[in-house]
Amino acid sequence: MAQPHIQQADVIVLGAGIIGVSVALQLQRRGRSVILVDRRGAGEETSYGNAGLIERSSVVPYGAPRELSKLMRYAFNLSADVRFDWLQMPRIAPWLWRFWRESAPKPLARAAADMQPLIERSVSEHEALMSEAGVLPQLRRAGWLEAYRSEKTFEHARGAAVALHQFGLKYEVLDRKALQQREPHISDALVGAVHWLDPATVADPGALVKAYASHFVDRGGLFLQGDAQLLRQEETGWSIVTDSGRVEAPEAVVALGPWSDTISRSLGYKIPLAMKRGYHVHFETDGDAQLNHPIVDVEGGFVLASMAKGIRLTTGVEFASRGSRPNPVQLDRTEPLARQIFPLRQRIEAKPWMGSRPCLPDMRPVIGRGYRHKGLWFAFGHNHHGLTLGPITGRLLAEMMTGEPAFTDPAPYAMERFG
Repeated sequence: MAQPHIQQADVIVLGAGIIGVSVALQLQRRGRSVILVDRRGAGEETSYGNAGLIERSSVVPYGAPRELSKLMRYAFNLSADVRFDWLQMPRIAPWLWRFWRESAPKPLARAAADMQPLIERSVSEHEALMSEAGVLPQLRRAGWLEAYRSEKTFEHARGAAVALHQFGLKYEVLDRKALQQREPHISDALVGAVHWLDPATVADPGALVKAYASHFVDRGGLFLQGDAQLLRQEETGWSIVTDSGRVEAPEAVVALGPWSDTISRSLGYKIPLAMKRGYHVHFETDGDAQLNHPIVDVEGGFVLASMAKGIRLTTGVEFASRGSRPNPVQLDRTEPLARQIFPLRQRIEAKPWMGSRPCLPDMRPVIGRGYRHKGLWFAFGHNHHGLTLGPITGRLLAEMMTGEPAFTDPAPYAMERFG
């Protein structure tokens, strides 16, 4: 009886979001044969639904607030930008406590220093991959607007921008008149904005991931459908049964975003991964209204961005379990606020999109070796910045896996930090 065909490669990469596809491409560029495995198409989960920001200016991670008044508003779900599913509180309380402690000034400064080597290369690494994939014209280099409704918060934002001078970021402070000159269809409900100039944006992040995946395949890579939970350790490495048959490789990379803990936990790694869920919906615009830059309405707690499908309204954070039912109340709260600043018409989709952002309490991703297993590697937990950090994460992990000198010390991202 003939033996079933087994496909061999140097590396199996589990997950075809922006992180997994970037890892696969970067390994391929260094001569490794790679098989990419996902249960769906490329870029169809978390990577699909963000605001399209390649966030070069986010040099300080998103920490927990320290002000008691803001904490109380969050605790009672009175702010549109953060919502808690209180049924999940017993499970996520230890994570929140550690997140709050890591958000104190000194730990947050250390996190910023650790993340800077990744953040400062985020746009340039995307440019390199986009150029190779033939989609560089999709990159917009106009930055984004951090907008404010009150003079008090706007004044605080100006001071915060000055405090980031050490990072060499470029920005412009826009009063109401300058903001309306830059965005003629924005209402005067906004008193001003900080225009961050270093970041780049894309109008369809899901399509960008698909373009990267197509480039990977065009270069000889294999992209197969399969269930990552079928990954098995063998004497010679790792195997997984896909829809196209069995695949084997000496090394495997887990880059499953919010599902990464389904593998890490089963293999004995205790990684404190939490989900910050988010929602989006697209709108038609009124008349010839256009939005030239993504706008973060800081006090409103949402992002508006001009995307391929229309104007995308993206919510803030919902702390809930990965599998609990969607509750798009944040969209319902922020839609009237969005209509105050931009002339939106009806929703394009009948049902909002929901995704889960994989977050770790110390605001650093896991990038590196699975210290319990030979030939096992991980890349996940990018805390709102998966799109931003995909290509640079792929580069760092590929350098580690192939023995190249790493462009930065990978120690801050090691799994061992969680014990």
